Amino acid sequence: MQFSPLLEDLICKLQFLPGVGRKTAQRMAFSLLGQERSRGLDLAASMSAAMTGIQRCSCCRNYSDEPVCPICASAKRQDEKTLCVVENPSDVAIIEKTGLFQGVYFVLHGRISPLEGIGAEDIGLDQLERMLAAGSFKEVIVALNSSVEGNMTSFMIAKIAGNYGLNVTTPSRGIPVGSELDTMDEGTLSYSFTNRKNL
Repeated sequence: MQFSPLLEDLICKLQFLPGVGRKTAQRMAFSLLGQERSRGLDLAASMSAAMTGIQRCSCCRNYSDEPVCPICASAKRQDEKTLCVVENPSDVAIIEKTGLFQGVYFVLHGRISPLEGIGAEDIGLDQLERMLAAGSFKEVIVALNSSVEGNMTSFMIAKIAGNYGLNVTTPSRGIPVGSELDTMDEGTLSYSFTNRKNL
């Protein structure tokens, strides 16, 4: 069916979201247009504000409204000697939900993938090495998703941390091979963090 240019553009733009194909995008577009238009405009305003106002924390690279995120700025963090390296901001959210980890984070926003042209500097490993070289950490927890690229990135991080004599660990049993952290239940993730092992 031929849609108007504005509707067609909206449908195409909605397909940018992960897991959204054309049919889902059409349903979303019709739903937005069928609701009170003010709600759609509120959504557009929120998206615009987020795209222009959210940045990466200068310390951990997590998403933040401010130059330093609330986690890095918190005086309540009890373990500044332990650094947890994760792939995505969603991983920070799920780990924080367990309430067990009181250290600090470093968010890669991806993983090394030679086939996609993603190298060490593209995911901030140069910044991570500068943090480790500062000498304030004793342990680095590498909590990346279990995949070929994830394992390659984990070993690269372990090698960097090893150059500074740091203890490198990874979450233990309970996380199935090939699964992602943000799909884990809190109990499983809590167990794997409490019983982490050397990498």
